[in-house]
Amino acid sequence: MLTSKQRAALRKAANGLDPVFQVGKGEIDETLIKSAADCLAARELIKMKVLETSLYSAREAAELLAEQTGAEVVQVIGSKFVLFLKKKKESRFEDLLK
Repeated sequence: MLTSKQRAALRKAANGLDPVFQVGKGEIDETLIKSAADCLAARELIKMKVLETSLYSAREAAELLAEQTGAEVVQVIGSKFVLFLKKKKESRFEDLLK
């Protein structure tokens, strides 16, 4: 579980990121979950966008993907959300999480 200071530091780090995936009008399926998990394993911090045609709100999509990937929801603003999954070894956000 992230503290408010850690969450704030991660929000700052995610500010300049572009969304790597979009949740469209289809369901959140295994392919999207697997792709998001792989991206989290490589980057630790990702931003995603929910399109207006989606069946999900940004909060619902963020919570569902976080649950399925084991990540934490850092932030949800408008149609975008940020997920974080700390690497077990050599996290590049180690100094932010102390």
